[in-house]
Amino acid sequence: MSAPTVYDFNVLTIHNEKATLASYKAKVILVVNTASGCGFTPQFEGLEKLYKTYGSRGFVVLGFPCDQFAGQEPLNEAGIENFCRINYGVTFPMFSKINVNGANTHPLYRYLKKQAPGILGSEAIKWNFTKFLIDKNGKIVERYAPSTTPEAIATDIEKLL
Repeated sequence: MSAPTVYDFNVLTIHNEKATLASYKAKVILVVNTASGCGFTPQFEGLEKLYKTYGSRGFVVLGFPCDQFAGQEPLNEAGIENFCRINYGVTFPMFSKINVNGANTHPLYRYLKKQAPGILGSEAIKWNFTKFLIDKNGKIVERYAPSTTPEAIATDIEKLL
């Protein structure tokens, strides 16, 4: 049996429907843990711009809301979806709230953190809007800090397309 890839993980959409990341095979993917009440929340605008700019070329942003950092995602899934759409025009796929750290870490994030540890080899997600860039073959290419703006990632995305 081969080692797992990012495509092997099951997720729940923002509408609580079962989905698999296999539907994003052959796309460049940016996975982001999000929150509606964070200082980095305005990055939704830049993430949407990336999605609109490169989506037709095989790029997708996948947003995973998380409430593990100072209670910055107090909304339920319907509230998150409305907030993102109304305030930032988000059209990229959003998913149900997950844990990115701790005993109940979502399996996708357990995998991402192991494949692309952070500074000094730490696997922990430090804050909202940590980003993972994945190539068309499902390989994690880069992990970006929350402070890295979506605009700063554009050149890396273009190289993979």
